[in-house]
Amino acid sequence: QVQLVESGGGLVQAGDSLRLSCVASGRTFSRYYMGWFRQAPEKEREFVAAISWDPSTTYYADSVKGRFTVSRDNAKNTVYLQLNSLKPDDTAVYYCAAPEKPWSFPSDYKSLGQYDYWGQGTQVTVSS
Repeated sequence: QVQLVESGGGLVQAGDSLRLSCVASGRTFSRYYMGWFRQAPEKEREFVAAISWDPSTTYYADSVKGRFTVSRDNAKNTVYLQLNSLKPDDTAVYYCAAPEKPWSFPSDYKSLGQYDYWGQGTQVTVSS
């Protein structure tokens, strides 16, 4: 059974940084692309970043490009999201997600439907 567990969220001030972690278990982590999404209160869940099974390819939402960095350590079964220059608009619950199928990295990687497994989320709150 695939499990994803996020950690690293917290309450910070605008301009601060955080590093989120997502530890995966239940299968061979290194075969799968991974995604990060976020959901703010009363808003839909939205794509933040994605990374290929080998960390050669990364994608970002325009709203976080240049401020957030996604990375992974396949030896530790962990994907990270480094959040820099945080803004109040970044306040949300952050989720990591994984697909069912290995290797492939779909063109619509921003779509929630491309991910079959989700963590419980970690809250990030940015005060002004």
